Amino acid sequence: MTDAANTQPVFNMDKIYVKDLSLEIPHAPQIFLERENPQIEVQLHTSAEGVDEGVFEVNVTATVTAKVGEKVMFLIEAKQAGIFTLRNLPEVEMEPVLAVMCPNILFPYLREVVSDVAVRAGFAPVMLNPINFDVLYQQQKQQQVEAAAATTH
Repeated sequence: MTDAANTQPVFNMDKIYVKDLSLEIPHAPQIFLERENPQIEVQLHTSAEGVDEGVFEVNVTATVTAKVGEKVMFLIEAKQAGIFTLRNLPEVEMEPVLAVMCPNILFPYLREVVSDVAVRAGFAPVMLNPINFDVLYQQQKQQQVEAAAATTH
């Protein structure tokens, strides 16, 4: 290989997989008699960590809680993961790729897992709304700046 080929940016999606999955229906079977539509609460988290030289695992985790009144109808927690190879990227681009681009790739898989689990559990499908990971990343960076400013005063 030439030196030019060794310095070309590399982005590979090596593997996509469900890393963790859980379902709880604490009030079954009585909860299936409820006729009210549940209130759905979704919490979303992302993380990335190095696995090897230039290889990263990125996770997008959704915790979906459906409640009727104060009673939990079901709780689904799904962690969709991917292994990505990133090489020869400028350091300033690494964090946005891991925090925005990789979660954008993983999110459709996570949506499918959550919906499928809800249906298999006997409930209506849960359709997670699209997420703008770029906005989440920018908000997180702004919070870090504000937190740093607060500690220096």
